[in-house]
Amino acid sequence: MSQVLVISGHPELDSSYTNKVILNQLSDNISDIEVRRLDTLYPDYKIDVEAEQQAMIKADVIVLQFPFYWYSMPALLKKWMDDVFSFNFAYGPEGDKLKGKDFILSFTVGGPEESYDPLGYNHFTIERCFVRCSKRLILRA
Repeated sequence: MSQVLVISGHPELDSSYTNKVILNQLSDNISDIEVRRLDTLYPDYKIDVEAEQQAMIKADVIVLQFPFYWYSMPALLKKWMDDVFSFNFAYGPEGDKLKGKDFILSFTVGGPEESYDPLGYNHFTIERCFVRCSKRLILRA
């Protein structure tokens, strides 16, 4: 079985019903899983880059689980990505540490399905929004 690492990027997970359900289901159904709650590990936004990189190196599958805010991710997860996906780790001449790993985006949205439609109040589909988000991830990794 693959070693799964879940990065929980919800800034206040205790106040979220849906994100907690997702994390509980993952933990209950996957035997080799580590869940790293950024909100409890780094409430001060001071990311332990070495610890996070080591967790990613050990993993075969990395899941970023977060609420979809303003067509993007929460600030804490963005800071985590900026710090952890560093030069010569995730990119650059020696930046091959994530090569061959599977990445999965698991996210929640606060609006109804019809709001993510060109005619809905968000004006874009979720897929279209995530093309921008995933391009940023692909360019870094």
